Amino acid sequence: METRPEPTPALTGAELLRWYWTLTELTALAGALGVPAAGGKAALTARLAATLDGRPAPHREPPARRRAGRQLTAPVDGRTVIPEGQRCSQVLREFFVRETGPGFHFDAFMRAYVAQGAGRTLAEAVAHWHATRQDAAQPQDIGAQFEFNRFLRTWHTRHPDGTRTEALTAWHEHRARPRD
Repeated sequence: METRPEPTPALTGAELLRWYWTLTELTALAGALGVPAAGGKAALTARLAATLDGRPAPHREPPARRRAGRQLTAPVDGRTVIPEGQRCSQVLREFFVRETGPGFHFDAFMRAYVAQGAGRTLAEAVAHWHATRQDAAQPQDIGAQFEFNRFLRTWHTRHPDGTRTEALTAWHEHRARPRD
């Protein structure tokens, strides 16, 4: 069995892409190469692979600036209008728990609603919470950047009686192997 190399500037870009690396390892390699470590793990990996191969790094789009805007403060009620740039705050969490019950949490449906809900009322947001519960109960896609979570979901599907320790052992074995 092949063993994973150390993440050093001696790697090629292709070899870097063959293995799983933690963000900590990639950030350290970026520091050693003088590559900006900003951005997500996939973008950092692409920049590192290009640098290791002597190619220009892919163009990095600056992160979208979110307008801070005015944030809601207590007290709020169902007639309160969501302002532009509102975050999923403790003020909103307290309101939603009061209106929907202790099971409330900011899932993807509610985060998106708040982020794009400027001009809507909190009563409409509560209705959205109730309307999305059936979809929220279904397994959601896990983004590629969350490889550990994706692995665990797949592993537990295949091993429904497996323990956390067994799953973590399987994860460590999985990430020690090349991707190809």
